[in-house]
Amino acid sequence: MLETSARLLRLLSLLQVRRDWPGAELASRLGVSTRTLRTDVERLRVLGYPVEARPGVAGGYRLGAGGELPPLLLDDDEAVAVAVGLRTAAGGGVAGIEETSVRALVKLEQVLPSRLRHRVRALSGATIAVSGTGPRVDAEVLTAIAGAIRDRQRLRFNYSSRSDSRRMVEPHRLVTWGRRWYLVAWDNDREDWRTFRVDRMELRTQNGPRFTPRELPEDVGDFVRRSVGEATWQYRARVEVQASGEYVKGRMPVPIEPEVVDDNTCVIEVGSDDPHQLALWLGLLDAEFVVLDAPELAAAVREVGDRFHRAARRFD
Repeated sequence: MLETSARLLRLLSLLQVRRDWPGAELASRLGVSTRTLRTDVERLRVLGYPVEARPGVAGGYRLGAGGELPPLLLDDDEAVAVAVGLRTAAGGGVAGIEETSVRALVKLEQVLPSRLRHRVRALSGATIAVSGTGPRVDAEVLTAIAGAIRDRQRLRFNYSSRSDSRRMVEPHRLVTWGRRWYLVAWDNDREDWRTFRVDRMELRTQNGPRFTPRELPEDVGDFVRRSVGEATWQYRARVEVQASGEYVKGRMPVPIEPEVVDDNTCVIEVGSDDPHQLALWLGLLDAEFVVLDAPELAAAVREVGDRFHRAARRFD
């Protein structure tokens, strides 16, 4: 059986990992009786942790929100991750938290052991944040969405896109790509997976009922790159590439599924908002290719090729 102090830390860690714990299961995980568990819960409350209890046969415990912030329990990797995240947030991207992130970072670094401060500073010194433009996202909206994902509650919101609409979804994951935030969710009305830009979401209260999580049939990052790209492409083209399908998949900046012709030839369907950008992407393949359709892309490839040829003309 764990000593009391170690057991309290273990109990606190379990309460932070999962929202709801049945009392019997929690006592079993700690190797104590339910009576001892009640005593330990009371000790945590005295220390400032607002542990809530539900009575009855199906009762249990959860870590609630209190009037004051008690000490956090973080392991080394979690502490480094929080510090690096605060440094990133201080650089912008989420509206209204830059100054708050700096204050929180100062407080955290004051209590970090020296070995962890060295890790944080080494990582920060080895990376550079490049500023850019993009929509700002309200931190409270991100927090509310993350809470619904954690609690497995459906989200109701108004969505501004090509046309305004009301949505009810089962939120799955938040994804940040570039300077945009996206929500991947199961759309209950359309009965399919969808990607939503968070800056276009206006949350409605109250959240919907609980749901049983579904399995996304592919990697969530690939799903966002593919769905966002395909939904916004203005130009599409089919291109024959003199290279294997696996080679081309590894070189393109967005997920694609090449149509294999033979071991050294494949056909891909690609798209972009700008045919010149698409021409540059194809140039980065470092392989011969032929534009099968899309005259806009063919013209852009010709213009880019002529520009490169003029740039090297003095060495002819």
